[in-house]
Amino acid sequence: MTQRPPSFVVRAPTGTYRSLNPATKLATAAAEVVAAFFLGLWTGPVVVLVLVVLTAFVAGVARRLGVVAAVTIPIVASIMLINSLLYPGATDVIARIGPLAPSISGFLFGLQITIRLLAASLALGVAYLTTRTGDLLADLERRGFGRRASFIIGSAIETVPRTVTRAAEIVDAQRARGLDTEGRWWRRVRGIVPLAAPVVFGALTEVEERTMALEARAFSTPGPRTVIRTLPDSGRQRAVRWALLLGLVLLVGLRLTGHLAVVP
Repeated sequence: MTQRPPSFVVRAPTGTYRSLNPATKLATAAAEVVAAFFLGLWTGPVVVLVLVVLTAFVAGVARRLGVVAAVTIPIVASIMLINSLLYPGATDVIARIGPLAPSISGFLFGLQITIRLLAASLALGVAYLTTRTGDLLADLERRGFGRRASFIIGSAIETVPRTVTRAAEIVDAQRARGLDTEGRWWRRVRGIVPLAAPVVFGALTEVEERTMALEARAFSTPGPRTVIRTLPDSGRQRAVRWALLLGLVLLVGLRLTGHLAVVP
């Protein structure tokens, strides 16, 4: 008689939303992203954005989500500027400034795209901020994801925080060597090269070190791995995930076949 491998249940983070299974949070984020792009021109994105903000307050990550939103300011500004000034076929031009023709329709179109992108990115941001990377990878692997797919997802999630940490360490090291990183703007631009090169080479070195560490732990060994970490789940959450999946398939199918009218 074969014995089942030992397992233990990981204690979930505190909080109503934080304590949900990672698969439930991913399914919710996916549903919000699809709804933002497929459910109406304005109604879907605005409703999703409001739900995401309310979820962030409930989960206690509203301030950190605000930082994520602040990072998108350059992208948002470029979208609004380009569409407002260069919207093709606009008939409600406000004024003409050489080749530029700012229009109300271009401004509204840029605002629509901005709300959609914010709704989608912040929905994924809430799921990321409320889920530990180790819990997410363990749950994905337990559900049948291959170790390579889990490793790629984990590496993509951890790339930005590690890069930020490494960049801060390099800046401190270069300041100790006399590099001026707080002077006038041309001095800061001149200091990008000595900062960027160590960040890039450090990232490549880290990839090599992680690859060697994984191989030392038999990462390439054939056959499935035994996952002993079990995250809290419930029948209600599984029912919600299936309902979200069926709803997404139905929504996309109706839009692609033209049976769902585009609402404002």
